[in-house]
Amino acid sequence: MTHVLVVGAGMAGARLAAEIARRDAAGRIDLTVVGSEPHPPYNRVQLTELLAGRTTWAGIALEGPAWFAERGYALRLGTPVRAIDRAARRVLLGDGDTLPYDVLVLATGAEPVMPLPGPLPAGVFTFRTLDDCHAIAATAARAREAVVVGGGLLGLETARGLARLGARVTVVHAAPRLMERHLDDGAARILRRIYAGQGIEVELNATVAAVSGGDRVEKLVLSDGRTLPADLVVVSCGVRPRTGLAAACGLRVERGVVVDDDLRTSDPRIHAIGDCAQHRGVAAGLLDPAWEQARLLATRLTDPGAADRYTGVRSVTRLKAPGIDLVAMGESGTEPSWDDDGPEVVVFRDGGRGVYKKLVLRDERLVGALLLGDDSTAGVVAQFFDRGDRVPSDPAALLFAGWGGAAPAARDAVVCRCNGVTREAVARACTAGARDLAAVSAATRCGTGCGTCRADVERLIAELARTSVTAG
Repeated sequence: MTHVLVVGAGMAGARLAAEIARRDAAGRIDLTVVGSEPHPPYNRVQLTELLAGRTTWAGIALEGPAWFAERGYALRLGTPVRAIDRAARRVLLGDGDTLPYDVLVLATGAEPVMPLPGPLPAGVFTFRTLDDCHAIAATAARAREAVVVGGGLLGLETARGLARLGARVTVVHAAPRLMERHLDDGAARILRRIYAGQGIEVELNATVAAVSGGDRVEKLVLSDGRTLPADLVVVSCGVRPRTGLAAACGLRVERGVVVDDDLRTSDPRIHAIGDCAQHRGVAAGLLDPAWEQARLLATRLTDPGAADRYTGVRSVTRLKAPGIDLVAMGESGTEPSWDDDGPEVVVFRDGGRGVYKKLVLRDERLVGALLLGDDSTAGVVAQFFDRGDRVPSDPAALLFAGWGGAAPAARDAVVCRCNGVTREAVARACTAGARDLAAVSAATRCGTGCGTCRADVERLIAELARTSVTAG
């Protein structure tokens, strides 16, 4: 029996346990998962949904203590790992205990960046954990002026959640446009206008010089001297991989813990997955790569002869905010240009309706796309992006539902990227008796990751039901 020790009980570590359980019918793996948080594993990606009151603990809970116990696995919570002894193949826990391993998996995640000058008064939070979420929600219940520092994906989702709780919200962003990694200037302008229409102000090219207050935060001083009143501040300025344990025991670390296509570190007995891992120079920090890494590593651990290797995942980003449809993939931030040497960029803009759509093409293949205000063709666009197929002779067919020239999404097109669920898998679940999203999710896991595919899956279920009635 092989003793696999997983350091980290977050989304990557919990998914690895689930994938091992699915594959290890013979019981060859003796599994222990150690987590520093006191809570059982949960869906961190949906914490903004929990903050806004659109889901509950039951909606974000993953494999819990009972699930581990039923399978004979050990789950130790509230127990940080202090050190790794590679020579003795054991780890030292914060309570002084030690645990041995045959195979060690680092799933230590990432930690939020805190750029504000300290010391900081009460009422200033980062947003990474369940405890952060509870603390922010408790403060938001009595807050009148909330400031979110950071206009990336998480910051904008957080701002929308705080506004839903009744606070007046301002987003302070250091870059010249929102979501600068994903949006070009035209799309960012429209998104800022949409947020303004929802009562959320945006300050661009702005950084925080000081945080003022006594026992609690009262205002922020910006670098240009202006002040913003604030009795709640949420900092969302990105994350950095947690690599301290790996570096301290001598593993190769760059931005993240460096791994090869087998997800092995520089020590062949130690693997790394999820936000802490760096593969081929990329520390992705996204859910779908983390879960794909967990799946592949589980396959390798339960079947050492398996040929599967991790080569990376082409990620698609969605903004989870009610009333705002935004999908970005690949080189979505590429600015339209008349430069013949650059990529071909196809753009449709309707500022009055808040719609902005863009395709970025190289050699007649899709290398980036952006759909804001109307994501009805996201499934077909993602299919071309994933496969690298040649686009239709009129690429605009990919931007508008019903436009001639674009083939419908294939049965093996992915509808839930977090879990790799295809249209065909959803169709099989429906044929087997699933009639709604809850039943299809139970059968396929779709919608249990970031949750942004749920509307697409519901539309597909309805489409399959209509087709079934017509065929009958």
